[in-house]
Amino acid sequence: MLYTFSDQLNKEVSISFPPKRIISLVPSQTELLASLGLQNEVVGVTKFCVHPAAWLKSKTIVGGTKNFHYDIINELQPDLIIGNKEENYQEGIYELQKKYPVWMSDIVNWSDVFSMIHGIGRITDREAGALDIINSINEAFASLITFSSQSVLYFIWWKPWMVAGRDTFIHTMLEKLNLRNVVTSSRYPDLGNDEIQRLKPEYIFLSSEPYPFQEKHIAELRELCPSSKIILVDGEMFSWYGSRLLHAPLYFNSLQDAIR
Repeated sequence: MLYTFSDQLNKEVSISFPPKRIISLVPSQTELLASLGLQNEVVGVTKFCVHPAAWLKSKTIVGGTKNFHYDIINELQPDLIIGNKEENYQEGIYELQKKYPVWMSDIVNWSDVFSMIHGIGRITDREAGALDIINSINEAFASLITFSSQSVLYFIWWKPWMVAGRDTFIHTMLEKLNLRNVVTSSRYPDLGNDEIQRLKPEYIFLSSEPYPFQEKHIAELRELCPSSKIILVDGEMFSWYGSRLLHAPLYFNSLQDAIR
Protein backbone atom coordinates (compact mmCIF):
# COMPACT_ATOMS: atom_id res chain seq x y z
CA MET A 1 0.00 0.00 0.00
CA LEU A 2 1.28 3.48 -0.87
CA TYR A 3 1.74 5.93 2.00
CA THR A 4 2.74 9.58 1.60
CA PHE A 5 5.09 11.42 3.95
CA SER A 6 6.51 14.96 3.96
CA ASP A 7 10.26 15.44 4.22
CA GLN A 8 12.11 18.41 5.72
CA LEU A 9 12.09 20.25 2.40
CA ASN A 10 8.26 20.08 2.50
CA LYS A 11 8.23 17.64 -0.39
CA GLU A 12 5.74 14.77 -0.42
CA VAL A 13 7.33 11.33 -0.70
CA SER A 14 5.10 8.37 -1.58
CA ILE A 15 6.40 4.88 -0.83
CA SER A 16 5.25 1.30 -0.56
CA PHE A 17 5.02 1.08 3.21
CA PRO A 18 6.92 -0.13 5.07
CA PRO A 19 10.05 0.15 2.90
CA LYS A 20 12.11 -3.02 2.47
CA ARG A 21 15.09 -1.76 0.41
CA ILE A 22 16.56 1.45 1.83
CA ILE A 23 19.63 3.38 0.66
CA SER A 24 21.18 5.98 2.96
CA LEU A 25 23.31 8.75 1.45
CA VAL A 26 24.27 10.40 4.75
CA PRO A 27 26.66 8.90 7.36
CA SER A 28 24.91 10.25 10.46
CA GLN A 29 21.52 9.08 9.18
CA THR A 30 22.95 5.67 8.30
CA GLU A 31 23.94 5.27 11.94
CA LEU A 32 20.43 6.33 12.95
CA LEU A 33 18.92 3.64 10.71
CA ALA A 34 21.13 1.08 12.44
CA SER A 35 20.00 2.35 15.84
CA LEU A 36 16.40 1.91 14.69
CA GLY A 37 17.08 -1.77 14.00
CA LEU A 38 16.92 -1.61 10.20
CA GLN A 39 19.76 -4.07 9.62
CA ASN A 40 17.81 -6.09 7.04
CA GLU A 41 16.10 -3.17 5.31
CA VAL A 42 19.18 -1.04 4.56
CA VAL A 43 20.81 -2.34 1.37
CA GLY A 44 23.09 0.52 0.35
CA VAL A 45 25.26 3.18 2.01
CA THR A 46 28.04 5.60 1.00
CA LYS A 47 31.75 4.99 1.48
CA PHE A 48 31.69 7.57 4.27
CA CYS A 49 29.06 5.71 6.32
CA VAL A 50 31.59 4.39 8.85
CA HIS A 51 29.10 3.63 11.64
CA PRO A 52 28.27 0.86 12.18
CA ALA A 53 31.64 -0.32 10.86
CA ALA A 54 30.31 -3.75 9.87
CA TRP A 55 27.94 -2.17 7.36
CA LEU A 56 30.85 -1.02 5.17
CA LYS A 57 31.46 -4.70 4.49
CA SER A 58 27.92 -6.08 4.55
CA LYS A 59 26.12 -3.31 2.63
CA THR A 60 26.58 -2.26 -0.99
CA ILE A 61 28.60 0.96 -1.41
CA VAL A 62 26.75 3.36 -3.71
CA GLY A 63 29.51 5.98 -4.01
CA GLY A 64 30.16 9.07 -1.91
CA THR A 65 27.85 11.70 -0.50
CA LYS A 66 28.50 13.90 -3.54
CA ASN A 67 29.24 11.26 -6.17
CA PHE A 68 26.51 8.65 -6.58
CA HIS A 69 27.02 5.50 -8.64
CA TYR A 70 23.69 5.37 -10.44
CA ASP A 71 24.34 1.95 -11.99
CA ILE A 72 24.82 0.39 -8.56
CA ILE A 73 21.77 2.17 -7.15
CA ASN A 74 19.70 0.94 -10.09
CA GLU A 75 20.82 -2.62 -9.42
CA LEU A 76 19.69 -2.33 -5.81
CA GLN A 77 16.22 -1.08 -6.82
CA PRO A 78 15.56 0.84 -3.59
CA ASP A 79 12.05 1.60 -2.45
CA LEU A 80 13.33 4.49 -0.30
CA ILE A 81 16.43 6.71 -0.46
CA ILE A 82 17.33 8.98 2.45
CA GLY A 83 19.46 12.08 1.82
CA ASN A 84 20.32 15.51 3.19
CA LYS A 85 20.22 18.97 1.60
CA GLU A 86 23.69 20.01 2.73
CA GLU A 87 25.63 16.76 2.54
CA ASN A 88 24.39 15.58 -0.86
CA TYR A 89 24.63 17.35 -4.21
CA GLN A 90 21.48 18.78 -5.72
CA GLU A 91 22.06 17.46 -9.23
CA GLY A 92 22.46 13.90 -7.96
CA ILE A 93 19.36 14.07 -5.81
CA TYR A 94 17.31 15.40 -8.73
CA GLU A 95 18.45 12.46 -10.86
CA LEU A 96 17.47 9.95 -8.17
CA GLN A 97 14.08 11.58 -7.65
CA LYS A 98 13.23 10.82 -11.29
CA LYS A 99 13.19 7.10 -10.47
CA TYR A 100 12.90 6.63 -6.72
CA PRO A 101 11.22 8.11 -3.63
CA VAL A 102 13.82 10.30 -1.90
CA TRP A 103 13.23 11.62 1.63
CA MET A 104 15.43 14.66 2.36
CA SER A 105 16.48 16.13 5.69
CA ASP A 106 17.57 19.72 6.29
CA ILE A 107 19.35 20.21 9.61
CA VAL A 108 20.36 23.57 11.06
CA ASN A 109 18.92 23.89 14.57
CA TRP A 110 18.12 21.59 17.46
CA SER A 111 14.45 21.12 16.61
CA ASP A 112 15.43 20.07 13.07
CA VAL A 113 17.29 17.12 14.59
CA PHE A 114 14.26 15.77 16.40
CA SER A 115 12.02 16.41 13.41
CA MET A 116 14.44 14.39 11.25
CA ILE A 117 14.69 11.48 13.70
CA HIS A 118 10.91 11.37 14.09
CA GLY A 119 10.39 11.67 10.34
CA ILE A 120 12.78 8.86 9.50
CA GLY A 121 11.21 6.76 12.24
CA ARG A 122 7.76 7.26 10.74
CA ILE A 123 8.70 6.56 7.13
CA THR A 124 10.63 3.39 8.07
CA ASP A 125 7.93 2.08 10.44
CA ARG A 126 10.12 2.65 13.49
CA GLU A 127 8.30 5.57 15.10
CA ALA A 128 8.38 4.17 18.64
CA GLY A 129 12.13 3.56 18.41
CA ALA A 130 12.68 7.07 17.06
CA LEU A 131 10.79 8.62 19.98
CA ASP A 132 12.90 6.54 22.39
CA ILE A 133 16.08 7.90 20.78
CA ILE A 134 14.79 11.47 21.02
CA ASN A 135 14.02 11.01 24.72
CA SER A 136 17.43 9.44 25.33
CA ILE A 137 19.22 12.33 23.60
CA ASN A 138 17.36 14.84 25.76
CA GLU A 139 18.27 12.85 28.87
CA ALA A 140 21.93 12.67 27.82
CA PHE A 141 22.14 16.43 27.22
CA ALA A 142 20.66 17.10 30.65
CA SER A 143 24.09 16.08 32.00
CA LEU A 144 25.99 18.47 29.70
CA ILE A 145 28.50 20.77 31.39
CA THR A 146 28.71 24.04 29.45
CA PHE A 147 31.58 26.44 28.93
CA SER A 148 31.64 29.90 30.48
CA SER A 149 30.67 31.77 27.32
CA GLN A 150 34.15 31.77 25.79
CA SER A 151 34.66 32.70 22.14
CA VAL A 152 35.52 30.01 19.59
CA LEU A 153 36.54 29.57 15.97
CA TYR A 154 35.71 26.15 14.49
CA PHE A 155 37.78 25.06 11.47
CA ILE A 156 36.57 22.47 8.96
CA TRP A 157 39.13 22.86 6.13
CA TRP A 158 42.71 23.80 5.30
CA LYS A 159 43.97 25.57 2.15
CA PRO A 160 41.85 27.57 2.18
CA TRP A 161 40.99 27.94 5.85
CA MET A 162 37.26 27.30 6.14
CA VAL A 163 35.23 27.68 9.30
CA ALA A 164 31.71 26.99 10.53
CA GLY A 165 29.55 30.10 10.58
CA ARG A 166 25.93 30.81 11.40
CA ASP A 167 23.07 28.75 9.98
CA THR A 168 24.95 25.48 10.48
CA PHE A 169 24.39 22.59 12.83
CA ILE A 170 27.93 23.02 14.13
CA HIS A 171 27.01 26.54 15.20
CA THR A 172 23.98 25.12 17.01
CA MET A 173 26.22 22.66 18.87
CA LEU A 174 28.60 25.45 19.88
CA GLU A 175 25.61 27.33 21.27
CA LYS A 176 24.57 24.23 23.22
CA LEU A 177 28.01 24.36 24.85
CA ASN A 178 27.56 28.07 25.63
CA LEU A 179 30.42 28.97 23.29
CA ARG A 180 30.31 32.19 21.26
CA ASN A 181 31.07 31.66 17.59
CA VAL A 182 33.23 34.62 16.49
CA VAL A 183 32.11 34.12 12.87
CA THR A 184 29.10 36.27 12.06
CA SER A 185 28.61 35.23 8.42
CA SER A 186 26.51 32.26 7.34
CA ARG A 187 27.47 28.76 6.33
CA TYR A 188 31.18 27.98 5.78
CA PRO A 189 33.21 31.07 4.86
CA ASP A 190 36.87 31.12 3.84
CA LEU A 191 39.12 33.16 6.12
CA GLY A 192 42.46 34.76 5.37
CA ASN A 193 45.28 34.90 7.91
CA ASP A 194 44.64 38.57 8.68
CA GLU A 195 40.98 37.92 9.49
CA ILE A 196 41.84 34.95 11.71
CA GLN A 197 44.24 37.15 13.66
CA ARG A 198 41.65 39.91 13.96
CA LEU A 199 38.99 37.59 15.41
CA LYS A 200 41.21 36.59 18.38
CA PRO A 201 39.13 33.65 19.62
CA GLU A 202 39.77 32.24 23.07
CA TYR A 203 39.44 28.72 21.62
CA ILE A 204 40.22 27.31 18.20
CA PHE A 205 38.70 23.91 17.41
CA LEU A 206 40.25 21.88 14.59
CA SER A 207 37.79 19.25 13.45
CA SER A 208 38.60 15.66 12.50
CA GLU A 209 36.24 15.99 9.50
CA PRO A 210 35.69 16.79 6.71
CA TYR A 211 39.38 17.77 6.75
CA PRO A 212 41.44 15.59 9.11
CA PHE A 213 43.36 18.22 11.06
CA GLN A 214 46.52 17.07 12.84
CA GLU A 215 49.09 18.37 15.31
CA LYS A 216 51.07 20.09 12.53
CA HIS A 217 48.15 22.43 11.89
CA ILE A 218 48.16 23.54 15.51
CA ALA A 219 51.64 25.01 15.08
CA GLU A 220 50.56 26.92 11.96
CA LEU A 221 47.60 28.48 13.73
CA ARG A 222 49.55 29.17 16.89
CA GLU A 223 51.67 31.63 14.91
CA LEU A 224 48.51 33.48 13.93
CA CYS A 225 46.74 33.27 17.32
CA PRO A 226 49.35 32.81 20.05
CA SER A 227 46.86 33.52 22.85
CA SER A 228 44.20 31.02 21.66
CA LYS A 229 43.80 27.52 23.07
CA ILE A 230 43.96 25.27 20.01
CA ILE A 231 42.35 21.85 20.28
CA LEU A 232 41.81 18.90 17.95
CA VAL A 233 38.17 17.86 18.29
CA ASP A 234 36.01 14.95 17.14
CA GLY A 235 33.99 16.33 14.26
CA GLU A 236 31.39 13.58 14.52
CA MET A 237 30.33 14.92 17.90
CA PHE A 238 29.79 18.41 16.52
CA SER A 239 28.25 17.63 13.14
CA TRP A 240 26.54 14.21 13.22
CA TYR A 241 22.87 14.82 13.96
CA GLY A 242 21.53 11.30 14.42
CA SER A 243 21.94 8.78 17.21
CA ARG A 244 25.61 9.81 17.56
CA LEU A 245 24.19 12.62 19.71
CA LEU A 246 23.60 10.03 22.43
CA HIS A 247 27.38 10.00 22.99
CA ALA A 248 28.09 13.71 22.48
CA PRO A 249 27.51 15.04 26.03
CA LEU A 250 29.98 12.58 27.56
CA TYR A 251 32.57 13.58 24.96
CA PHE A 252 31.96 17.31 25.49
CA ASN A 253 32.30 16.91 29.25
CA SER A 254 35.57 14.99 28.86
CA LEU A 255 36.81 17.61 26.38
CA GLN A 256 36.39 20.35 28.96
CA ASP A 257 38.19 18.26 31.57
CA ALA A 258 41.11 17.82 29.16
CA ILE A 259 41.58 21.52 28.41
CA ARG A 260 41.18 22.99 31.87
